[in-house]
Amino acid sequence: MIYVALVPNFRGAERAAAAEVDEMNLVMSSSETHNRANMRMTCAQSLGNFRDITTGFASKTITLNGTIATAFGCPFEGAQDPARVLGFAERYLEIGMAGITLADTTGMANPRQVEDLVAAILRRFPELPLTLHFHNTRGMGLANVVAAYDAGARSFDGSLGGIGGCPFAPGATGNVCTEDFVHMFECMGVDTGTQLDALVALSRRLPAMVGHDVSGQVAKAGAVWNLHPSPLLSPAGCDTAAHP
Repeated sequence: MIYVALVPNFRGAERAAAAEVDEMNLVMSSSETHNRANMRMTCAQSLGNFRDITTGFASKTITLNGTIATAFGCPFEGAQDPARVLGFAERYLEIGMAGITLADTTGMANPRQVEDLVAAILRRFPELPLTLHFHNTRGMGLANVVAAYDAGARSFDGSLGGIGGCPFAPGATGNVCTEDFVHMFECMGVDTGTQLDALVALSRRLPAMVGHDVSGQVAKAGAVWNLHPSPLLSPAGCDTAAHP
């Protein structure tokens, strides 16, 4: 089990370290407008905080990962320049982060855009531990996961039942659903090393826990390999369909 804390500033890093987390995920938006709304800082101020964190915790056993939020689009500024995103990734690595997460914070990404950006960042940093973080705001979450996988990504964030969301993303829904994309990969012949049945069992408990329905589909419909008896046959195996 690995415990990860989302960290926006040095104070948050101190609290995360006190809680003995295994990884700090340092987050900043590529969009200046979104970063000001979400972090109440400019991008330059966020980077300054991150330098202090990587310096202050360099000797610790905590892994430092850097997330670039709104990497594919901002609801206030629109599409983000891929060169800007690549530039932030380079700065993250320069100040000592071990990996990068590209986050579609507001669910604006499309598969072609995802494939292009993932391919570009892996060309520049071929050994980079890269994670993709998608939201399903406009129904393209799973398609974006496949596009990122085809471009070389092998690590993805998700949430049971597709819960979650960003408070500064108008109309936003939750993260891409963990059990749905695990099921998708298993159907594609990709071994995820994950117990899908256990994920589904947990997801089916979520509505009672959170007080509303959740968006995950596999927990409702079941896996494609869970077959059902034919409705045309009686329990004894006789055809019960009407005859003329």
